[in-house]
Parts: sequence; structure tokens; C-alpha cells
Amino acid sequence: MSDFRLPVRVYIEDTDAGGIVYYVNYLKYMERARSEWLRAQGFTQRELFEAGIQLVVHRLECRYAKPARLDDGLEVGAEVLSHGRCRLQFGQVVTRRGEPLCEARVDIACIDADRLKPTPWPPALAAALARQPSAQSQDVQPPV
Repeated sequence: MSDFRLPVRVYIEDTDAGGIVYYVNYLKYMERARSEWLRAQGFTQRELFEAGIQLVVHRLECRYAKPARLDDGLEVGAEVLSHGRCRLQFGQVVTRRGEPLCEARVDIACIDADRLKPTPWPPALAAALARQPSAQSQDVQPPV
């Protein structure tokens, strides 16, 4: 699904009593992959926050196919599907040896940290988004 991949190991803290990954931890893995994708573009969450920008999940659709288990080596993908003036949609998948375990579409909104209202991407990040090969630009603002 994606050019950006983050390797993740399943630890005991990620699992329930049966050694199966607790469902919400897939979302944590995906959050890490998006943060590392951002870092690969030359930005950090801290830098954006210090500039008065927050990236927040606006909407999430997730489908669980198969369980991951204790000690599994996983890969978490993050692919930009589309972006607008202040929003971004990722397609994400968690795989084990290439087999999809969990897939999601995650809509991210760029907001002003003080007003908690949508705000345009900082120019450098907007330029990075424009360079994404699979991303389609859509000038739509999310209702935040």
C-alpha cells in the first residue's frame, strides 16, 4: 500500500491476557508511522506545536482482519491518499510478513493550537505534501 513503512515489534504491554494485540494498539502503531512519515518529510510534531500548529485525527475508519500476537514483527504503512488546504487523508495498513492484519483510512486536520480551528498547512509542509506522488489535492476544509 505504501512507500513508507515502519517496523514494529509486539511486546507484552501491547497484548491482552491471551497474547493477542489489543485492538487500540493498532491505532497507536499507525500514529507512530504517521509521526515518522512526518519526520521523514523533515518536520516533527514538536516543531509544529511550537509554531502553533497541531495535527489531529478528524475521522478514522478501521477494519481488523487478523490478530497479531506477542513477539510478532509487524510493518506499518502510511500513504498519503489526498490532501487539501488544511486536511490530509492517510491510507494505513499493518502487516505481518506481507499479510494485512488491520487497514485504516485516517483523516488528519491541521488546526491552530490556540483557536482550535482549521488553519492552512505551513508553507514548507504544504510544499512537501504537493511532492507526494500518490496524493491528490482537494481543497476541502473539515468541520472541526
